[in-house]
Amino acid sequence: MSRSTLNGKVALITGASSGIGKAASIRLAKEGAKIALVDVKEEFAKEVKDQIESAGGEAMIIETDVSVPLQVEEAFQKVSSKWGRLDIVFANAGINGVVAPIEDLTPEEWDTTISTNLKGTFLTVKYAVPLLKEEGGSIIITSSINGNRTFRNFGMSAYSTSKGGQVSFGKMAALELAGYRIRVNLICPGAIRTNIGENTFPEEENLKKVKIPVEFPEGSMPLEDHPGSAEQVADLVHFLASDLSSHITGTEVYIDGAESLL
Repeated sequence: MSRSTLNGKVALITGASSGIGKAASIRLAKEGAKIALVDVKEEFAKEVKDQIESAGGEAMIIETDVSVPLQVEEAFQKVSSKWGRLDIVFANAGINGVVAPIEDLTPEEWDTTISTNLKGTFLTVKYAVPLLKEEGGSIIITSSINGNRTFRNFGMSAYSTSKGGQVSFGKMAALELAGYRIRVNLICPGAIRTNIGENTFPEEENLKKVKIPVEFPEGSMPLEDHPGSAEQVADLVHFLASDLSSHITGTEVYIDGAESLL
């Protein structure tokens, strides 16, 4: 049997209804994993559940706001009650939030982005640990090239801070959880074709006062001449979820076609 198979494994994926979360849910289900689809609205994930089940897989939807501790804790309780185990956690939920100069960004706007992206990651990992400790497992966190290797997206101070924070948190978690055979790794996508832009609220007029002109060479994706796909990221998630990456933990993997090296 291939070491890449996930037969009998249970995966919980946040932000599972679209983009990278949707692609990863379908990819892991194809490999035999049972999928807990966690999203802020149940109806958002129904299409993904139907797609998994029509292909012979098994999935459940858990409506959860990842920034609310009780809801996140209850999500893991529901997984335990239904399937009795947990092997893979993909902490993927996130927003771009309000894009504005620091002086114009309100404390409430800052809090919303940090709470969803960074606190949401903390809560997802925190409440996963008791279940993952039973058999060991894999935690994968969606970070970004922004806040880790690039800082050219003006107005995204809150987003970049949350993404940089995720990498630090993930490395701390990897060391702390290693004794329980729980691996923690981070993916750092560049430009990927998803709908996260729908959760972006740029203040274009205000951004003019902080933007620094940057001239990119023709084609900002050296490896390919277009953004990556959610399916390409899902392949990476599958690798990190499987035993193929059994000796990898505390590592951030950049998946951006060398975009961030320009």
